[in-house]
Amino acid sequence: METATETTDIAEASARPLRFAIIGAGMAGILSAIKLIEAGLTDFTVYEKADRVGGTWRENTYPGVACDVPSHLYSYSFDLNPEWSHLFAPGSEIQTYFERVADKHDLDRYIRFGDEVLRCEFDGGRWHLETASGHTDTVDVVIAATGVLHHPRYPDIEGLNTFAGDAFHSARWDHDVPLIGRRVGVIGTGSTAVQIVSAIVGEVGHLTLFQRTAQWILPQVNPAYSDAEKAAFRADPGQLVQLHDSLSQLFEESFANAVVDADSPQIKMIEKACLDNLENNVTDPELREALRPDYRAACKRLVISEDFYQAIQQPNAELVTAPIERIEPGGVRTADGVLHELDVLVLATGFQVDAFMRPMKVIGRNGAVLEKVWADRPVAYLAISIPDFPNLFMLNGPNGPVGNFSLIEVAELQFRYIMQLVELLRTRRAREVSATHEALDEWEAAREEAAKHTVWVTGCRSWYLDDRGIPAVWPWTFSRFREEMAAPKLEAFELVE
Repeated sequence: METATETTDIAEASARPLRFAIIGAGMAGILSAIKLIEAGLTDFTVYEKADRVGGTWRENTYPGVACDVPSHLYSYSFDLNPEWSHLFAPGSEIQTYFERVADKHDLDRYIRFGDEVLRCEFDGGRWHLETASGHTDTVDVVIAATGVLHHPRYPDIEGLNTFAGDAFHSARWDHDVPLIGRRVGVIGTGSTAVQIVSAIVGEVGHLTLFQRTAQWILPQVNPAYSDAEKAAFRADPGQLVQLHDSLSQLFEESFANAVVDADSPQIKMIEKACLDNLENNVTDPELREALRPDYRAACKRLVISEDFYQAIQQPNAELVTAPIERIEPGGVRTADGVLHELDVLVLATGFQVDAFMRPMKVIGRNGAVLEKVWADRPVAYLAISIPDFPNLFMLNGPNGPVGNFSLIEVAELQFRYIMQLVELLRTRRAREVSATHEALDEWEAAREEAAKHTVWVTGCRSWYLDDRGIPAVWPWTFSRFREEMAAPKLEAFELVE
């Protein structure tokens, strides 16, 4: 009689060897590499267009950069960090954390740095890759860990290139440009602009913030962890696990579930906190009204800051609400005719959040071109799989949980799901795996219907909304996301044997 061990050995002996390509060495790419190694699937290459790991945190080095998710939650569950300096750590610490994790797992030997993937084509049951250096690769599985916040969006403003001073996007911060005593203008009022204003107002000569849309500001203190607390975390890793899990539960039960139900008690509490923050901390009535949004709190991505209102009320700070007419060599001309003279212009104008794998050319089964498939807008079943693009899986893909959860927690759950699909390939139950068109259509219809009940559709313009005004994010609770990620519904996938 054959034993269970013998059966397992036979199955392993007949297992299909798989080669992988991971595109991107940011948070999700690092995660993917580590998890493949843990699974014994070490035949892979990570393709990274930059010269080091880090993704968003490598790209964004502007003054004040930080994550708006608590750091002990914005950490890999398998590599919690006892050294976070604050509840919300600065971006440089987050970048160092990712570099440390990559070094710990010796990932450099798997990564091709400075070699952007330009083309992926599915042919003969495998993916064929071409990079900017002319390198080619043939793999069985592609994991797209390309991220969301890495293609800067530049504003369409007349005369932008005529500015005679120093000008740059916040994600391309020029640290060689001095700020002390100079006249600095910031275009934008999202989280990035708010962080920059708070960080630099104390050193610049004059700061001008050009506001198109006012933002609700959720007050949030950012206490430092004491040496004793960090020592306790180092001595007892169980404390770190408990803290991570408690933050996850708190985040889910408060903010995460609040935004997907516009009538929830939690969203009412958030609205009150934002309103009280404005009313109690902005003394000048005209400035207070200029800073008052005309939409509900959390309709746009909520901005978290403990000191923005204090910063914008400094004597050397100015809020400009008149529309920008054009940029001139000397500064910014607004529609009221005023020229705001500047030495430095910062474009805190966000990212092309719908790019995902693009501009990489991706060609799937039977010549399906991703750019054409996504001509209207990017879609993927459960934000992971695209019909007609077999054995290609996305982390933090289109319409996923980007607006209300920790993206690390999201990516970990998604990768476990993906590995269950990979197992179908490895054990030869299928040669090709991709979502069906029917499954994607049904999921999209359900997602669009659920989105009608979220706070994101209560009357604002935001980068969450697609071309139809429908939030391009996960519209259900996080518990629903965990349930969906527990195991693939195989009837939703086309399995080619």
